[in-house]
Amino acid sequence: MIDGRVSIITPCYNGERYVAETIRSVQAQTYPDWEMIIVDDGSTDNSARIIGEYVEHDSRIHLIRQANAGTACARNAALRRAEGRYIALLDADDLWDADFLERQLAFMKQKRALCVCCSYRHIDEQSHQIQHPTIAKAEITVQDMAVMNRIGCLTGLYDSATHGKVFLHEELKSIRDDYAYWYDIVSLAGRAYGNPDILAGYRVQSASTTGNKLRLVAKQYSFYRSYLRQNVVKALKNTLRWGISGIGKFS
Repeated sequence: MIDGRVSIITPCYNGERYVAETIRSVQAQTYPDWEMIIVDDGSTDNSARIIGEYVEHDSRIHLIRQANAGTACARNAALRRAEGRYIALLDADDLWDADFLERQLAFMKQKRALCVCCSYRHIDEQSHQIQHPTIAKAEITVQDMAVMNRIGCLTGLYDSATHGKVFLHEELKSIRDDYAYWYDIVSLAGRAYGNPDILAGYRVQSASTTGNKLRLVAKQYSFYRSYLRQNVVKALKNTLRWGISGIGKFS
């Protein structure tokens, strides 16, 4: 483990349209001690070639290639290679503001926290801001996480110094694996902290699963029942609360 270093975990599947912009947002960070580990998860487009061009010119960027196995498997492959004390998950189409790492690390130090997140804007396929931003909850408890994932995956930052690396659950088949990951991390300390500042951009794609919440209702309910082991009434109630929240975010 390298103290002070941030390991950025990025799965990529057919991400040729956006991955270069995502990499550039990392390269623009005012905090310089980072490594970005990108896993090409069996892409059939030019993703690997594009990423390779950045790898060639920036020693902090690494590329792993594997047969398509889903985001959880791809993230775990990167996590096994990660050397940094701090772990961040950044998808291949999302963006960080240039001061994201610097301000989140300062916020983490201020809160003496195991895990922090921040507010984020929603962006469209042309990187223009749309809808209302998602404002992070100031304090996020395990009970909050049992209702819905309060940590925007692109904004979460985990200090692995005490508990070591946390891996994703590949048995979830990339359905809510990020939710389970942040739930597990929040459970380690009992709470996480949310920075109200907007420091990242979450891309909403018209063809993405997150862009169509109705398609995920059954899977969300299944996650409450199988992973969080909630009874039928609680799982239904939380699915409804999650759905209402999703309508507010994406309508």
